[in-house]
Amino acid sequence: MGVCVSHIQAKTGLAQSTVSTYMATLERAGLVRSTRVGKWTHYRRDEEGIARLIETIRRSVGSADVADIVRL
Repeated sequence: MGVCVSHIQAKTGLAQSTVSTYMATLERAGLVRSTRVGKWTHYRRDEEGIARLIETIRRSVGSADVADIVRL
């Protein structure tokens, strides 16, 4: 299902509103997906979106090893 915003908040020490803003940005970028469970929002990685980002970076940097550039 994913990780609840409250768990991310506890690990990062950031305010809930800050975490929610960052996660919404990542969702708009296609890197995570959200699921609502009652009043809670859970986020999980969007593997297809991440793969597209890696491919875009790979094309941009040419033969460089993307794994060295992007540590996921």
